[in-house]
Amino acid sequence: MPSTQSLSIEPLSAAAFAPYGHMLGDAMQWSEPAAVFSNPATDFWRTHLFQPGAAGDTEILWVNYRSRDLVVSTLEVHHLTQQAIVPLTGAVVHVVACSNAQGLPDLDTLKAFLIPQGLGICMQPGCWHASRVLGEQVTCLMLTRRSTTLDLVAHLNGTSAAQESAFSNISALIVTG
Repeated sequence: MPSTQSLSIEPLSAAAFAPYGHMLGDAMQWSEPAAVFSNPATDFWRTHLFQPGAAGDTEILWVNYRSRDLVVSTLEVHHLTQQAIVPLTGAVVHVVACSNAQGLPDLDTLKAFLIPQGLGICMQPGCWHASRVLGEQVTCLMLTRRSTTLDLVAHLNGTSAAQESAFSNISALIVTG
């Protein structure tokens, strides 16, 4: 019986996540021309300009992740849009991989990140991924492309093949803390 590969969970940082997209929620930076404001009552700053892809409409979703199965054997990808995830009620374990030249997961780039509550990530198009939780259900804010959501829902309901997303089976790996 073949052994299952393990993948250690890493802390989220902008540098470590850069090959897959952008980390969201890092410290406020006073860089122009981005909108930045601070006073005793509030701070706000742009951390990233979301790109839904050509002719795409941005959509805000609430997503409840509840899979505690730390064995990952399937990854998902979105071809046209970035996708942002911000955990609101707890931490999420997010497994990612870059695409290879054939558009499949590059298993040499597999990483698992712990996205703490209140921080987030924005994956670039072509970033393969799977999400898990370590405890109870976690609610997340998600930014994505409206047509990608509709396409994915139709696929998951079995009414049509996915066009804007894809799934790939990989050799099972176990995510470890």
